[in-house]
Amino acid sequence: MSAVFARPLPAGSLLMLVLFVVVLGSALAVSYSAHWSRQLLNDLYAELSVRDKAQAEWGRLILEQSTWTAHNRIEALASERLGMRIPDAIEVRMVAP
Repeated sequence: MSAVFARPLPAGSLLMLVLFVVVLGSALAVSYSAHWSRQLLNDLYAELSVRDKAQAEWGRLILEQSTWTAHNRIEALASERLGMRIPDAIEVRMVAP
């Protein structure tokens, strides 16, 4: 039995072992890289969705602001709640600077 273990390794077997380990490592690296790439792509799509929702909300807020600050609405509120009116021409006085 000891004669079996004492035989020298065939030529090139160490090189084949190293190449096998390198190929196996490369395959694992490709698999990990593909997984990481998919994960980053999913994160990107999630962030883009958040951005789109924020932009839609921003648009709604701008529209609401323009509605609340419309001149005819302000004028109506001023005349209804505060009793304000546009002065007649005779009531207007010019002041020199």
